[in-house]
Amino acid sequence: MKHRPPLLRILAALFIAFPVSAAELKISAAASLSEAMTEIAALYEEEHGEKPQLNFGGSNALARQIQAGAPCDVFLSADEATLDQLLEENLVHANSVTPLLCNTLVVITPVSGTLEISGAADLASPSIRHLALGDPAAVPAGVYARKWLEGQKQWQAVSRKVVGTENVRAALAAVASGNAEAGVVYQTDAMTSREVRVAYTVPADQAPPIVYPVAATKSSPDPGKAIRFISFLKSEPALSIFGKHGFRTLQTVGK
Repeated sequence: MKHRPPLLRILAALFIAFPVSAAELKISAAASLSEAMTEIAALYEEEHGEKPQLNFGGSNALARQIQAGAPCDVFLSADEATLDQLLEENLVHANSVTPLLCNTLVVITPVSGTLEISGAADLASPSIRHLALGDPAAVPAGVYARKWLEGQKQWQAVSRKVVGTENVRAALAAVASGNAEAGVVYQTDAMTSREVRVAYTVPADQAPPIVYPVAATKSSPDPGKAIRFISFLKSEPALSIFGKHGFRTLQTVGK
């Protein structure tokens, strides 16, 4: 009978022949960052030989995933409050938290629409029966929109017509499809669709500050790798991509 090598020797040979690849870098990012982050991830792969795995959604939903233990190395939120909650729960590295980007709120209507919007009060018009927002109780874009409307004393007038969505892209889709006569989204989202037009840009002095912070999670198996990716997000090529997609950057290259 031919002698068979021990099982451990067989397994060792297989591991040598087929090395186990390093864990993929997992990035959770706000839905509004979809196009920019997809482009940045491709550039990162080209330069570093590692393809980040991207997970997009409402920042509040992504935070719940992290709280539940879902794999994530880097979290890029559309608001500071959501990231602050994870910081309080000791789920992200405090020294990695970095304000990265900012954005602007706009009111959109279907591209074929004729509605004229000159301010928050116009959203109370009977011509607008459905106003699409990210969930104003949870989704950052919706929370920002509600704060703007409350500041303009219009929230009570429009709240009954609000259609809350799971993220800002769903609000965009509701208007693009004609299921809502108007919506409030980020300027960067409006830029992604030919089916909507910007009817009004919310003045900066009326809107709450819209800040996108990024952080490395404490569940990351390789914090160093997560920090390197955050550093890449602050590099000139990455900031240029964010700018191309309409984001304003809060970072100086190299810092």
